[in-house]
Amino acid sequence: MRKNIYVLMLFLGVVLVEGCTDLQEEVLDESLTGNVTNGDVIAGTLAPAYASLSEVFLHTRYFALQEISTDEAILPYRGGTDWGDNNIYIDLHRHTYTPMNGPITNTWNYISQGITRSVIAVSTVRALQSEGQQVDAYLAEARGLRGYYSMLSLDLFGIVMSKDTLNVRSRVLRGAEAVNYIEQDLLAAEAMLDDTNGPGRITKSAARGLLARLYLNAPVYRNPNAETYDFRREDMEKVVEYCDKVIATGKYALSAEFFEIFDDENHTNKELVFAIDQRALLNGNNRMAYFSLSGDQFPLPQFVKANGTDGPGITPEFYHSWLDAYEGEDPATKDMRFYKRNLDPTVTCIAAADFEIDRGILRGQQYGLQTPRKGDPFVRCAGGVNYVVGPLFNNTRGNTTQPVIFTEEIDYTTYSGYSSGYRVLKYEFSKTSDDGRAKGEFDIVLLRLADIYMMRAEAKLRMDDAAGALQDVNTVRAARTARIGIPPLESIDLDIMFRERGFEFYFEMQRRTDMIRFGKYEDAWTEKTDSDPLRRLFPIPQTAIDGASEFEGFLEQNDGY
Repeated sequence: MRKNIYVLMLFLGVVLVEGCTDLQEEVLDESLTGNVTNGDVIAGTLAPAYASLSEVFLHTRYFALQEISTDEAILPYRGGTDWGDNNIYIDLHRHTYTPMNGPITNTWNYISQGITRSVIAVSTVRALQSEGQQVDAYLAEARGLRGYYSMLSLDLFGIVMSKDTLNVRSRVLRGAEAVNYIEQDLLAAEAMLDDTNGPGRITKSAARGLLARLYLNAPVYRNPNAETYDFRREDMEKVVEYCDKVIATGKYALSAEFFEIFDDENHTNKELVFAIDQRALLNGNNRMAYFSLSGDQFPLPQFVKANGTDGPGITPEFYHSWLDAYEGEDPATKDMRFYKRNLDPTVTCIAAADFEIDRGILRGQQYGLQTPRKGDPFVRCAGGVNYVVGPLFNNTRGNTTQPVIFTEEIDYTTYSGYSSGYRVLKYEFSKTSDDGRAKGEFDIVLLRLADIYMMRAEAKLRMDDAAGALQDVNTVRAARTARIGIPPLESIDLDIMFRERGFEFYFEMQRRTDMIRFGKYEDAWTEKTDSDPLRRLFPIPQTAIDGASEFEGFLEQNDGY
C-alpha cells in the first residue's frame, strides 16, 4: 500500500535550523512499498518530534533562559575565564541580552525544529486519515505536541508560527490569537487521548495540565507588556477545572520523598504527568545534574572521569527567601525540599555501593571521593576495597590547597572562584554516566502532580478563595513525609504563593514564567538592576530576522530590541 510521507521544511526550520534564506517549503513525496505499516509511518514522524524536546531542554538552552535570567540562578565567570563565553550568561542574568545571544538563538532554533517536526507529524497522520485509516488518537497526540512547542515559543518570544497545510507559508500569531491557536491543539489532544502512554508522551492528563498552564498564563500571553495583568475569572475557572480532572483520575500521586521525583530511575514515579523520556537507548543526557556540581565532585566510584563543571549557583536572594520563610532557622532542618544528606562527613572509609552524594542545595565544605587529578584512580582505604572519603579540594583546577567550600555570595563584580555560590543537585547524577556529560537516564520533568495542585491553588487565590488555595498548597507540603517533612502554612497570599512555587520547583525551568506572572521580573537581584518590562520577552534571534528579510513585514522584532 502506497504511503505518502510529507517531509516538510517549515519556515522556521528552513531559516533557523538549516541556515537557508529560502522561505518556501520543500515537499518530498516518497513512495514506500512492501511491509511498511501505518505504525511505522507514524512512529517515523512522531519520534523525531519528541526527540527535539531533549535538545530544547539542554542545560545551556531552555534552562539558561528560564533560570539564569531570574533571581534563582546565576552563572558567573569561573576562575576568571570559564563560562565567560562572551558574556552570554551574564547578559541573561542582567537582562542585557540582544538578538545575537547564543542561548536565546539556540533555544529558538530547537523549539522551531520541534514545531517543524510536529507539523510533519500532523500532516503525515492526516494523510493516513484521508485514506480512511483510524489514526485519530495519533493525530491528536501530534497536535498536542505542536501545541506544547508553540506554547514554549509564545512564552519566550511572544509569537507562534501557525501552519496547518503544506503548501502555504506560516502565519505569525501573537497575543489572544496565539493563545487560541494553542488552546485548539491542546483541546484536540485532551478530547481524543487516554492516559496509557505517559509520562514520556502527550496523554489526556498531560493535555489537561498543559491547558491549565496555558489558562493560568493567558493574561501574560495576551498582553505581555501590560502594566497589570487581567486574570479573568473564566480563565482561572478553567485552570481549576482541568486540574480537578487530572487529580480525579487517581492515576497520579505525590511522592513522599521529594528527591525521588528526580532520581535516575524516575520514569515510573507516580508524580510525573509529562516528562522527557531519557531511559537507556533513548535520549539520555544527564547534564542537569553535572551542570552545577564542582569539578572536584565525583559522584560515581566506578567512573573516574565523571564529575561536575562548576556551572550555576543559586543567588543569595533566593537563599534568603528560604531563611525568611523559616525565620532565620536552617531550612535544611525545616523543609525536606531544601536538602537531603546522603554522605556522613564523619565517615572516612566507605564501600562503593554505599557512596552517594548529597542532594538539593549544597552549602559549605563538600566531601567526597579523593583523587589527585581527574582520571586518576580514587584513593582506597587499607585493604584496597573501600574508598577514602574526606573534604574536597580544587585538585582538578590545579589548586590542591584550596578547599571546595560553597559560599553564599556569588556575583560578577570580582573574580569568581570555582567554589563560589551555593550549588544545586536536584536530579540524581545518573549511574551510567561515565564522563558526567551524557548517558543520563532520568526523565526530565515537564509537568508533575505537585504543579497541578499549585496551579489550582494559584487560580483559587486569584479568585479570592484563599482557604481553598491554602488547602491545596498544604496538601503538597503534607505529602512529603519520607524524612523531616514540611510544616503546613498558616496563611497564604500571592507573595507566599510565589515563594512556595520557588521552593517546590527550583531549577525546574519555571522561574522566569512565574516571575513575570507574579510581577517580579523587573525586580533587582545580585548584579541585575534593569527594570525594563520589554525584557519579559526575549528578542527574536537576528538570524531569523535576516532570514525573513525578503518578505517585508513577515517577522518583526519584539519591542525594545
